[in-house]
Amino acid sequence: MPANTQALIEKIEALPAERRAEVEDFVDFIATKTRRLAALDRLLAIAPALEAAGAPPMTEEEIAAEVEAVRAARRSRSASADRS
Repeated sequence: MPANTQALIEKIEALPAERRAEVEDFVDFIATKTRRLAALDRLLAIAPALEAAGAPPMTEEEIAAEVEAVRAARRSRSASADRS
């Protein structure tokens, strides 16, 4: 493990529990943001192929419906996990 990583771990371990929880929340936020940006990059990478294939562009309403469907599925999975 690099020395700077070990130093960071030691600093985090020295924090009170509530501050460590804040650090964990922030790391989760950064990880989520990174995953979303990667997903956007993958989507944008296939956009030219979709256009070349003649796929019609989605309307804003279709996009909103897709986003809501994904959110609903996540809420459902989260609710199922909470009941477990």
